[in-house]
Amino acid sequence: MSELGWRAFLAADDLQDWVILHGGPTAVFTRPSLRQAAQLAAAIAELPALEPRTLLTVAADRLTVKLTREIWGTEERHIEVAREISRVAREHGAVADTCAVQEVQLAIAAKPEETDLGFWRAVLGYQPLHEDNCIDPNGQGSTVWMQELNPARPLRHAMHVDVSVGRTEAEARMNAAVAAGGRIVDDSEAPGAWILADRSGNKVCIAAWPDGMRPADHERGTEDSLNK
Repeated sequence: MSELGWRAFLAADDLQDWVILHGGPTAVFTRPSLRQAAQLAAAIAELPALEPRTLLTVAADRLTVKLTREIWGTEERHIEVAREISRVAREHGAVADTCAVQEVQLAIAAKPEETDLGFWRAVLGYQPLHEDNCIDPNGQGSTVWMQELNPARPLRHAMHVDVSVGRTEAEARMNAAVAAGGRIVDDSEAPGAWILADRSGNKVCIAAWPDGMRPADHERGTEDSLNK
């Protein structure tokens, strides 16, 4: 796995429609109707450079395009693929909405000797992606990531939600969550990430990674938050 691909993607020009999430380059294009969103999906599906892990999701008034479903699978060639997709979208009158781009991930933390990804793959009907995570083969559900807890920590297990969004959306999402009754647990990595909790103490990480921070920062901030 290498960071070169997604870093090159972030540095490239003419990719204003795209956001790099935990799952790689993603864009949302809006259309007036389900039929028109489906027509756009059909046109994009004709592009020869798409690969098997490309995911096209049509909803009522939008099309979400994920190029790889994983950040580490991002390659420099995806830059031109993304530009071609944006070109086709413009030809169809579609408008990119970077504020709508997001990915939700369930992070299940346990001691190294007690991580049980096989169970979660089986119970959810998910497929392996890497040795520490799995994905919904239908492209509908959240990804699952097994996070190893530091053996020296008193906490034995934990579970939280990661919400991966673009850097321009993260703070607005945090403010909306706080206005809805949430509280900030940890803002030491802001504006790259915030750890929030609901009134019962259930935690969620809003992360603008890698759009707005380094990977090591996100991993450290999320792990530390579990013991707060």
